[in-house]
Amino acid sequence: MSHSPHVAAGRVAGARDPHELTDWIRGFADAGTGSPLRHVRTLPAREGEQIALPDWVEPSLMAALAQRGVTRLWSHQALAAEEIRQCRNTAIATGTASGKSLGYLLPGLTSVIEGTRAPNGRGATMLYVAPTKALAADQAAHIEALQLPGVRCATYDGDTPPDERRWIRNHANVVLTNPDLVHHSLLPGHARWASFLRALRLVVIDESHAYRGVFGSNVALVLRRLRRVLARYRADPVFVFASATAGEPGTHARALAGLPVTEITQDGSPRGAVTFALWEPRPSAGEDGIPRRPAAGTEAARLLAALVAAQIQTLTFARSRAGVEAVAAAANRHLHALGSSERVAAYRGGYLPEERRALEAALRTGELRGLAATNALELGIDIQGLDAVVMAGWPGRLSSLWQQAGRAGRGGQASLAVLIGADDPLDAYLMEHPELIFEAPIEATVIHPDNPRLLARHLLAAAHELPVTVADTALFGPGMLPALAGLEAAGAVRRRPTGWFWPHDGRPEGIGSLRTAGEVLAIVEEASGRVVGTIDDASADHQVHPGAVHVHQGRSFVVTDLDRAAATATVVPGDPGWSTIAQSRSEFDLATPDAVQLAAAVTVCRGAVTVRTQVVSFTRRLPGGEVLGRHPLELPERTFTTEGLWWHLPEAVLHASGLSGPRIAGSVHAAEHAAIGMLSLFATCDRWDIGGVSSAAHPATGEPTILIYDGYPGGAGYAARGFEVLPAWLAATRELIAGCPCERGCPRCVVSPKCGNGNEPLDKEGAGIVLAVIGAALAAAT
Repeated sequence: MSHSPHVAAGRVAGARDPHELTDWIRGFADAGTGSPLRHVRTLPAREGEQIALPDWVEPSLMAALAQRGVTRLWSHQALAAEEIRQCRNTAIATGTASGKSLGYLLPGLTSVIEGTRAPNGRGATMLYVAPTKALAADQAAHIEALQLPGVRCATYDGDTPPDERRWIRNHANVVLTNPDLVHHSLLPGHARWASFLRALRLVVIDESHAYRGVFGSNVALVLRRLRRVLARYRADPVFVFASATAGEPGTHARALAGLPVTEITQDGSPRGAVTFALWEPRPSAGEDGIPRRPAAGTEAARLLAALVAAQIQTLTFARSRAGVEAVAAAANRHLHALGSSERVAAYRGGYLPEERRALEAALRTGELRGLAATNALELGIDIQGLDAVVMAGWPGRLSSLWQQAGRAGRGGQASLAVLIGADDPLDAYLMEHPELIFEAPIEATVIHPDNPRLLARHLLAAAHELPVTVADTALFGPGMLPALAGLEAAGAVRRRPTGWFWPHDGRPEGIGSLRTAGEVLAIVEEASGRVVGTIDDASADHQVHPGAVHVHQGRSFVVTDLDRAAATATVVPGDPGWSTIAQSRSEFDLATPDAVQLAAAVTVCRGAVTVRTQVVSFTRRLPGGEVLGRHPLELPERTFTTEGLWWHLPEAVLHASGLSGPRIAGSVHAAEHAAIGMLSLFATCDRWDIGGVSSAAHPATGEPTILIYDGYPGGAGYAARGFEVLPAWLAATRELIAGCPCERGCPRCVVSPKCGNGNEPLDKEGAGIVLAVIGAALAAAT
């Protein structure tokens, strides 16, 4: 919260010079055979713009800030504080470590302190909602450190004991929680929160860019339910959305809450110079003499160790929990080989809170010079003064990239950021097009609160909380009445003259998790009955089928049984020495499209699709890739309806372009894979959030057809975004394929890690022809 430079004990003396960091990364890259550096850019430093603290700030709060060296505000903090004080909903979207929290804490805590003069000492309250428990705890620590008279601050999450929960409901005036607890606890039990809710003046939705896809759509519906309950208690608080730099943050905030929002995006805080390097691992010959390209995590571990050995404090991001542990272990082996006494640690979900706090403290003091982490450290936990950030693979979105890179150089000092390209279509494309990182606008965040499956679940919860009335259409949209009709027909709700009611004892079952669109299965150890993890229903057949090898927190388990009725997958510990990959078959039915584009011979459609998938077998592979065998499975066919876009064109057009009939199936299959890999460049999704199916002659169209669909029942908005940007998306996909140096296809272009057909058939050259024909048609139509 302080604006003074952060100086940590034990750190290397003196601020880093950007030339020093640039020279270091170039020298390390040139030390091997063939430089992996694809691009280096220095982002210049920026001066800050300061404004005096407003005179309405409560004196005890002003004094507490002054003790920490805060006597002036950055311009965006001052603007946000004034907007909130004037009771205007506000979205603050500025860079990492720009002090967004002070912009809402000034008016929020001032109101809370002023409210302590009420007879019950709680005339004004504040609710803070963060996507993770760690972030809420970190924010609570900042508020408590101010030692403000009358401010009773408490975190309320799944770890809070029952006695503390009662005290918080009855006495706290600042409550910090997460959307899951609002969904599962606060809203169903709102009567017990009555005095807190009546006095609610400010609702903070922190890290709002994290609410995207299904999770974001669920949170949007939770916020609409919260607004209904607040109206019951005649409360009309200001909503504040704090976000990292993001595209259209005001639009996203309005979609989340359904409220008008003022947008603040001009960052008035200072920033040190950033040396940003794009790094693509180079193949090297193995023991068998065959050149192999190191994985992004392997390269990240080598770079992390070298930076730490050079006394450059570094944070490395990896994509998974297991990847984090592997990077940390490999980096420590490299440090040992270098003769360095330094060590690095891992940081990920699943650690105890005290373990995480100890690691965060060691980073702040400089005692720990290297850390490998998941994106749990991407969010706003207060870690200052790092010298460098290494990202093992594209993090999925530009907003995440800049959030991660911003973890270094906090306090205005120079920093180094390195993005290591993974063996993936999008990573490969970005290595060739640095302008898409440094010059492209931050992508907009996609949510879909109109998803009929999600809407029905939340209307069920809303009816349990308070009767749903026709007037609530203003909150839930035009899909509300059809969804209620379906729930009424199923006996889930009952209609009376005053609205739709929950007619049963107890709470509704099946409203489920906010973070998935379906149910969650427990992964249970057979001998002990211990739950070792969870998995969403949509992934269960592929990842925890009988015989699957499932890796959890670095430990291997073999699945012995999958029982959907009991929502469990039973496992036994042990590493058999091989991995497993499931194979599936998919078919799709196309509904009448909602929108159609005609471009010469190409027809592009967007609308509802029904996808039928069935996992039919799995393959066992040794670490070197050798196949040990394929084993059949007897699992049921899964059917769900979602949103998709599809395009088709006559076979004769492809023949005229030199693509013979037998090659069409492999060509559209390869084009589908590459397009899925590239959609993340245009929509805020991961390739695992979307699916695809292709057909050389689909029954509904009679022509070669490619379908891309949202991987969640009801849709998540990704395919709809793809429909809007189709020409640019497919042009980038074609360029990726044409620029890949492989002959027949590889993971950097058309080979997919999630293909249910084992990547057969694939025709890389034919995919380029298909995309060229479609691209020419789309260009001619514009």
